[in-house]
Amino acid sequence: MLDISPEKVAHIVVRAREMDAKVTPWDQPGDEEDSDSILEDRKGDATEAELKAFIGELNVDEQVSLVALTWIGRGTFEPEELDEAKATARAERVNTAQDYLLGVPLLADYLEEGMDRLGISVEDAEAGIL
Repeated sequence: MLDISPEKVAHIVVRAREMDAKVTPWDQPGDEEDSDSILEDRKGDATEAELKAFIGELNVDEQVSLVALTWIGRGTFEPEELDEAKATARAERVNTAQDYLLGVPLLADYLEEGMDRLGISVEDAEAGIL
């Protein structure tokens, strides 16, 4: 059983997708931002800061479940190995959960796949977020 609500996972998925949609800045440092640069990935990005803070405010059990869910989504663990994945995530905590998770390419995809593999409706969870 996950120790994090599907709605919290969905919130992270939505925000991670927003981050994934951003592109490398194409203007020069010091140029004023305009409407063309709204989707640029800049240092100190508000979406990233909000997501990092959201994950950081989760309790340890929620963070451990989030990491385990990511691993299940990418195929490192099978759904029936959820308890083992959580134990591994707890034992191998070296970096903060937010730093680790925000460094995972395709985080949103892995979280959605993990929820799906555990039989949790991704669409239902996201319905309250979007």
